[in-house]
Amino acid sequence: MKLTKFFTCVLTFFLIGISNAQEKPKTNDWENPAIFQINREPARAAFLPYADESSAIADDYTRSPWFLTLDGNWKFNWSPTPDERPKDFFKTDFNTTNWKEITVPSNWELQGYGIPIYTNVTYPFVKNPPFIDHADNPVGSYIRTFELPENWNGRRVYLHFEAGTSAMYIWVNGEKVGYSENTKSPTEFDITKYVKAGKNKVAVEVYRWSDGSYLEDQDFWRLSGIDRAVYLYSTENVRIADFFARPDLDASYKNGSLSVDVKLKNLNTVSKNNQTVEAKLVDATGKEIFTKTLKINLGANADQSVAFKQNVAAPKLWSNETPYLYTLLLKLKDENGKFVETVSTQIGFRKVELKNGQLLVNGIRIMVHGVNIHEHNPKTGHYQDVETMMKDIKVMKQLNINAVRCSHYPNNLMWVKLCNKYGLFLVDEANIEAHGMGAELQGGFDKSKHPAYLPEWEAAHMDRIYSLVERDKNQPSVILWSLGNECGNGPVFKEAYKWIKNRDNSRLVQFEQAGEEENTDVVCPMYPGINYMKDYAKRKDVKRPFIMCEYSHAMGNSSGNFQAYWDIIHSSPNMQGGFIWDWVDQGFEMTDEVGRKYWAYGGDMGSQNYTNDENFCHNGLVWPDRTPHPGAYEVKKVYQDILFSAVDLKKGLIQVENGFGYTNLDKYLFKYEVLKNGLIVKSSTINLSLAPQSKKQVQLELTKLSAENGVEYLLNIFAYTKEGNEVLPQNFEVAREQFSIGESNYFVKTSDSDAKPTVNDTKDAITLVAAGVEVTISKRSGLMQQYKAKDESYFNQMPVPNFWRAPTDNDFGNGMHLTSNVWRSVGRYNTSLTSITVKEESGKTAVVAILYLEDVASTYTITYTLSSDGSLTLLNSFKAGENPLSEMPRLGMLFSLKKDLDNFSYYGRGPWENYQDRNTSSLKGIYHSKVEDQYVPYSRPQENGYKTDVRWLTLTNSQGNGIEIEGLQPLGVSALHNYPEDFDAGLTKKYRHTNDITPRNEVVLCVDLAQRGVGGDNSWGALPHEPYLLKNKEYSYGFVIKPIKK
Repeated sequence: MKLTKFFTCVLTFFLIGISNAQEKPKTNDWENPAIFQINREPARAAFLPYADESSAIADDYTRSPWFLTLDGNWKFNWSPTPDERPKDFFKTDFNTTNWKEITVPSNWELQGYGIPIYTNVTYPFVKNPPFIDHADNPVGSYIRTFELPENWNGRRVYLHFEAGTSAMYIWVNGEKVGYSENTKSPTEFDITKYVKAGKNKVAVEVYRWSDGSYLEDQDFWRLSGIDRAVYLYSTENVRIADFFARPDLDASYKNGSLSVDVKLKNLNTVSKNNQTVEAKLVDATGKEIFTKTLKINLGANADQSVAFKQNVAAPKLWSNETPYLYTLLLKLKDENGKFVETVSTQIGFRKVELKNGQLLVNGIRIMVHGVNIHEHNPKTGHYQDVETMMKDIKVMKQLNINAVRCSHYPNNLMWVKLCNKYGLFLVDEANIEAHGMGAELQGGFDKSKHPAYLPEWEAAHMDRIYSLVERDKNQPSVILWSLGNECGNGPVFKEAYKWIKNRDNSRLVQFEQAGEEENTDVVCPMYPGINYMKDYAKRKDVKRPFIMCEYSHAMGNSSGNFQAYWDIIHSSPNMQGGFIWDWVDQGFEMTDEVGRKYWAYGGDMGSQNYTNDENFCHNGLVWPDRTPHPGAYEVKKVYQDILFSAVDLKKGLIQVENGFGYTNLDKYLFKYEVLKNGLIVKSSTINLSLAPQSKKQVQLELTKLSAENGVEYLLNIFAYTKEGNEVLPQNFEVAREQFSIGESNYFVKTSDSDAKPTVNDTKDAITLVAAGVEVTISKRSGLMQQYKAKDESYFNQMPVPNFWRAPTDNDFGNGMHLTSNVWRSVGRYNTSLTSITVKEESGKTAVVAILYLEDVASTYTITYTLSSDGSLTLLNSFKAGENPLSEMPRLGMLFSLKKDLDNFSYYGRGPWENYQDRNTSSLKGIYHSKVEDQYVPYSRPQENGYKTDVRWLTLTNSQGNGIEIEGLQPLGVSALHNYPEDFDAGLTKKYRHTNDITPRNEVVLCVDLAQRGVGGDNSWGALPHEPYLLKNKEYSYGFVIKPIKK
């Protein structure tokens, strides 16, 4: 403020004629929205010149004699502010002897320079567009030398950054070359006049923040530096400067055509006539499909474009399922017929259309089984290597994901090429987000200050749109352009929509900020309410498809209600799926002082004093190392393209639907099995040929099944790949379903014998004894105080009522930790005994204890019955009092066992963690594991390890001795080496990580009727859906404890 007043005074003195008036300093380029590039080459398609066709087809840059990488070690200096930067470092005689080195590509914060910051909406700097706080704007100064190859003599030389930085100046041999902003799109400079034979020096000055940072407010780690590849390439003075290849299909989607626009540039001072461009299309085997020759005349220092269109009979089509690629080769020859260069691009014949309110690819209404992705590596940050990209593609394919939204910027070029090759649909998004200035559909904001509504920012916005489209215009995996994310919908976005539609009519354009306005071809909301989805699904005469750009927020223990989304989606021809938020937890691999590893999030790594949004960057379906969360398997199940439904299960009749767009089911092997109480009694295979987008009934040969008490029959059916490939192994499961056959009589029990236990009723306790089992119930608490089986004691802590779970991230978001806080200690503390009596009921001896839960003024009744075989039955009932109560997080009992009872087997849903609103992928069956393997290490500790629909469980030691628990109805169960409070941060999240969890020397068992669902509509307020909340006034359930003695 003082500085502003000073300059105002100076300006006033100047205007009134003071002779010694001081001029106002020039505005910095990096604080001027009108300047986002100086001397930068125009955006163009991604390609390099090659000297031979085979290298061009391989598209391996290192095989070009005109390519020289600058990746590797650079001299580096980090300065905390612009004023402290070495201002003359670019000079040829500047001494860098004492400078350290840094690897390029990399983010400097991960190399020990500055602090990584995670923030979602709030800018990590003082918001005052277009200005940046000079007191906190680190600058990185990079220097490296290179020698030009001798065969580059007389050729033009270009310096190419596959992505720029927030703001960067470039010098070569002490001469200023140019300037650029935009951290996620290429920036390229013609440095021909600056280089020399022999040794050369390039210097790059990178600013962490600039005016461009106001357009880069994405929900991710804010990291700095040159984090994509840097290289030099060379061309002749006449070169192929750009080209646009547009494959198309006819109305029958059988025959194709290829339209190509080629732009040549002549940098000679004389005209060049009779130049030849030879276009050749080859298939994946290298077979020539066609060759076309074009003649072009070029004026001096001029560009010239030429276009052609060639029909292609019955090409193999590109899709996510069959990503067949051709290669287009463009060979340039001079007026004498001498070879100049060859460039290439992958070509996929596919047609993207908007018809009848549907998104079609090759005439097929696709279902978008999508996910959003941020570029994140747990060690290298925003720098992505091919190994990580391939891991992403493999795991996505294995989870039935077929589409990715590149959120919220153009991703690494290699990622796009790999998606071309392996078949993933891409939404390619411009590097524009101004969320901190406000976003449409999220409440009011000041449009007089928002860049999207100000003319001085228009060119900067459009430059990012141009860069997006021009780089990836030839990439077949890109089927949708996106104008940006949470950035307003000012006039510039109406213009951007029109420009793209004019530039590229082979794809659709989506823009969430447009809502249902005209500048989007897709209605693509984020986190729509279920009612809005149902409303859209019911609409008639729909003009645009409904594809959610973000939904099912996968933060921590989440992904509940996922099947509910797809029940609505499948109900309407215009609902076509969406993109889950998001793919990977953005965690960094860290090690604490005693060697324990954990995943860092916002506020870690020295950023605790900066604005941060804690673990809100951990919203992935997979951990940072790409291990799937349990919720990812629910996504896989719901996203599967092969659907099974029951027709008449008693007769073995089911319906199979082929939801694939382009694949016959004869590519898969089908297996089915019949289970009796979890054990397989019959299994078989079937061969099935079924065309895409069709369904038919299938007869299974089932054994004769007879209804019996205590018995249930289940039918499982699976689909597996017959053949493997690079991303899906052979015999890999791609689909599954489970059905109950007939009515389940599992919980219909036969009556016990008439024998009664011995009852010892003393002043302090009641003891029941039968078959070597001795159970003692306290007359002070009404709770068990001892359990012995043939003098063996298995319990550390006896069963107590439990109503609390460690809050999940979604629970924190919807306030459960506060609104339901009263339940945190109910049952385990502040409980008094109202009465305890011994009763004879239905010929059995029962001990009935009525407890008063003081914190909620309600009653809890436990009825203990010991059968003649030593089975102890606990019937539990809850009855709310008159006072209004908040929602109950769970209803069950908690107890702990000796640590050596660590062999866990159960009959219920599994094998992975599941909850009542996230268990369609978890089939009922018998599963075995160690207790330690039940723990799910969410990066911020929370409720984990649960199993639903449990019929029985056993916990045994190495000799096979222990206890069995049977449900009188389905149970919810967890068996862990920790109590719920170990995972509970309390009333605030705090900075807790997996290394804060120390396993206890006991087995902690929760045996519940139920707990609330995990939810997942969002993580900032949405509750689990109503069927998965515990709001009743009365509940009852029971289970039986039996000793196991080998």
